[in-house]
Amino acid sequence: MTDYRVSQGDVQEDQITAAIEKVTAQVPSSAYLAAALASMAVSVAFKAAKKTDMALFVGQWAAPFLILGIYNKLVKLHGSDGTTHA
Repeated sequence: MTDYRVSQGDVQEDQITAAIEKVTAQVPSSAYLAAALASMAVSVAFKAAKKTDMALFVGQWAAPFLILGIYNKLVKLHGSDGTTHA
């Protein structure tokens, strides 16, 4: 059976990804949480205003904001590339 797993150091991130992560890592993790909570609040406001389609549209932004926050945190903790050691 062939082993297809990627081990640390087998591949490297490209410079574009590293540059984006260097900039976005400066954003505090709480900003992503705040964006998720704000999208939920705006969604509730749209729902109260009986704009159901907009409420659903904006309410669905919460999950991507939280996922971006997790990714941001992982980059801060582990770096963007497994071959780079601090």
